[in-house]
Amino acid sequence: MKTRDKKRNKQKTALIIITSILAVFFLVIMPGMSVMVYNDNFGERFETADWMAYSVSDFDGLEVTECTFPSNDGQILAGYQYKKENQKMKGVVVLAHGLGGGGHNTYMNIADYFTSNGYLVFAYDATGNDKSEGDSVKGLPQGVIDLDFALRYVKDAEEYRDLPIVLFGHSWGAYSAGSVLNRHTDVKAAVLAAGFDRSTDLFEQQGESMIGGGIKLFMPYVSLYERLKFGEYAAYSVTDGFAADSDAGIMVIHSKDDTTVLPENGYDKFHDKYGDSSRFCFIEYEDRGHDCVYCSKESQGHRKQLNSDYDTYVKEHGGEYTAELKAEFMGKYLDKSKCYELDHDLMQQMLEFYDSYVYTK
Repeated sequence: MKTRDKKRNKQKTALIIITSILAVFFLVIMPGMSVMVYNDNFGERFETADWMAYSVSDFDGLEVTECTFPSNDGQILAGYQYKKENQKMKGVVVLAHGLGGGGHNTYMNIADYFTSNGYLVFAYDATGNDKSEGDSVKGLPQGVIDLDFALRYVKDAEEYRDLPIVLFGHSWGAYSAGSVLNRHTDVKAAVLAAGFDRSTDLFEQQGESMIGGGIKLFMPYVSLYERLKFGEYAAYSVTDGFAADSDAGIMVIHSKDDTTVLPENGYDKFHDKYGDSSRFCFIEYEDRGHDCVYCSKESQGHRKQLNSDYDTYVKEHGGEYTAELKAEFMGKYLDKSKCYELDHDLMQQMLEFYDSYVYTK
């Protein structure tokens, strides 16, 4: 009898130890690791490389006025008001940039296109990017917050008063533009290029590419951390924005070979739900990748040749890829007008899409 009791006591003790270990793992270690991984991904600033940066002097007649406005924690964001002299003002395009290369600057060719065709453009650097304040970008929902505050600024600004508002977003900016429709149902139209539905979709996708299916263990903690950090903004999704009380026209652009944002986390999901809706226009390419989905076919050839030439240049200069060597090479050989030439047929489609909602909706 005593032997049996001892055995039971040992089993109870082992169970208590195992339970305690699991509790520590799931309640302490996993949350801590999730926060660490999250901050490792989003805990830095991004600056536009000098060799990538545009200047308004690169575009005939383009003018810019810089301004500032506050975001959610009082951090001051840099805004940019683009226009051309004596232009017709159909409305204002608010431009939300992608993540990783700095702020709005590399989208200046898009600002030039729309100002050349009757729209004012308001762009900005999100928190932790280029001229805006912030030690880091904080996380993907911060993009929705910053766009929300940018739209508040635009609606209060005298130069934009009573003008219809349309949105253009790429990647992180596309997620932000779709999600912000939850708060700004008066937006007339939005073009989303290479966007994703939820912040957690992209985090899980990128995590899976690094550690496989184990990333799923982290996702509940990531979701909780984002909710604690960003409040209701973390719960917003693009599909929820589409379903909000809005008649906004939506154009979705993606490429099947995009590995940065897999189509299943954006385009496919949107098309499955809204493919038959007259409010939506879906454009899918085969081989445009992520960063330049709105650039011309010819530009792909220039970028491919440039990258090949860069590899050769590195081999001829010691074989080590460094930021300094890349800046040296790109400063000498990059022709942005060729490598990032816009697809003018696609841009025309965007323009006509905006016009149809600005003038008739």
